Amino acid sequence: MATLRSSIFIDQLQPQTMCYLGTWIRGSLPRTNMAAQIIEVAPGLDIEPLTDTALKEAEVRGGILVVERQFGYLEFHSRSTAAVKAAAQAVLRALGLSETDAIRPKILASKIVTRIDPMHAFLINRNKGGSMILGGETLFVLETEPAAYAILAANEAEKAANIKIVDYRMIGATGRVYLSGSEAEVRAAATAAETALELVA
Repeated sequence: MATLRSSIFIDQLQPQTMCYLGTWIRGSLPRTNMAAQIIEVAPGLDIEPLTDTALKEAEVRGGILVVERQFGYLEFHSRSTAAVKAAAQAVLRALGLSETDAIRPKILASKIVTRIDPMHAFLINRNKGGSMILGGETLFVLETEPAAYAILAANEAEKAANIKIVDYRMIGATGRVYLSGSEAEVRAAATAAETALELVA
């Protein structure tokens, strides 16, 4: 039987969060303010029939379908919040589970680095997928498990503060988020990201 690692509903994808997805997804590209659902399961191949279930249930578009070593990931989205919720409920029915059966996120690391050194910024930018961090900015890094919750943390941080999304990784053993900006804005974003994860039922 499949383990539901995460079931994440996002009411409105924020511009940077959405654009970061566009740098690597191979399916349908979402648009800003669309609703989205992310499902993460183990074993990974179980995501295939669940994808079929979601896409047949409602008018949603698939953006991510990834089967990696241990886990499977599905992201779908629509301008219709009702369609996203209907497709998500169909997936949960197929699993015989509810949203509360998903693994609650655990914050493994959460750090703020003020006035980052220019060489440190250079090293981060060599591996980034989003905006560039600049020397002198404040950096926030967060690591969470399961990995998919990284997108929730990034999206809620972007809603709450004027920050840059430097990177977020939502596939694998753990998820990671890198945000930058002024110290005050980064602290507000960090609080929003952590609170979003803590409030997952």
